[in-house]
Amino acid sequence: MSTRLAELHERARAVLDPVHYDYYAGGVGDEVVLAENEAAFRRLALLPRVLRGRETRDLAVDLPGGRLDLPVLVAPTAFHRLAHPEGELATARAAAAAGTVLVSGVASTVAIGEVVAAARSVDPGASVWFQLYPQPDDAVTACLVERAERAGCTALVVTADSPVFGRHRRDAEHGFHDLPAGLAAENMRDLPGGVRDIVMSPAVSWEHLDRLRELTSLPLWLKGVLHPRDAVLAVRRGAAGIVVSNHGGRQSDLAPAAVEALPAVVDAVAGRVPVVLDGGVRGGGDVAVALALGAAAVGVGRPVLWGLAADGEAGVAGVLAVLRDEFDHVLALCGGRDPADLTRDLVVARGTGVCARCG
Repeated sequence: MSTRLAELHERARAVLDPVHYDYYAGGVGDEVVLAENEAAFRRLALLPRVLRGRETRDLAVDLPGGRLDLPVLVAPTAFHRLAHPEGELATARAAAAAGTVLVSGVASTVAIGEVVAAARSVDPGASVWFQLYPQPDDAVTACLVERAERAGCTALVVTADSPVFGRHRRDAEHGFHDLPAGLAAENMRDLPGGVRDIVMSPAVSWEHLDRLRELTSLPLWLKGVLHPRDAVLAVRRGAAGIVVSNHGGRQSDLAPAAVEALPAVVDAVAGRVPVVLDGGVRGGGDVAVALALGAAAVGVGRPVLWGLAADGEAGVAGVLAVLRDEFDHVLALCGGRDPADLTRDLVVARGTGVCARCG
């Protein structure tokens, strides 16, 4: 982890309730995948090019649903008010000020309309995306989509890797199964049939995605893709983008590290839609490696929560500023002018100098 982000992590650990810290920090099972998401980056290095740079670099990227001033999205994470009283409001303002996108989770402790309003109080043109799980009841899904559209969200991110809830040892040990009094998943209020909780169902299928696609004209990203065949199916069914993710190590403890799965998905998609890498990014160098392997941008989750817990809106802003500064520095060292200059031939297996082209 970047030294500067590691310091924020330790500050967050010191101020968070230990139960809530473990909720954010923990993973599924023995947390093998949780550790591998970060360790896999440490096994890769960048082979720089020389005498190709320029005085300043352009870090911006365009994605379906919004333009980013740096190739870093704030990934969807739940229950920000466990970290700070302002919760997702603070996160939204910091993301907007940084010129990037907050992917606001369906399990937000602030309703999506208020989240978008907070972002646009900083930048009237700010883009906020809405993350949801396809619900087995189409009426519930339709209501959530309608709320996101009414709020002004510019894209939907559908998390597809959760047919059942992951089994989190730390939460079980603490007996942490519900939010404290006064907090709620605000997007889940007043839904059809009296539904109040997010439902995970093994029966959710590609047909649910098809029906969701018919509900909205918003760009639809599919999150939780690791197998290249699923990436191809998603593109065929109208996905505007793919998010390669293993849910931050919170679903299957047998999954590969997200960055290890990235190259095969990029190859399968073959440029038809952009691919975002979400999992294990802990510094600007990791951003550069992911982009060199074919990602258009990365999602960052836990470091944002550490910044939020440590210092509220200013802490989130600090995390994004560190990532911007570190990424720009690495890009310059690699002889790059913009993110497109980071290509797969620059990635080598650490200790071997052998090109990691095949992933």
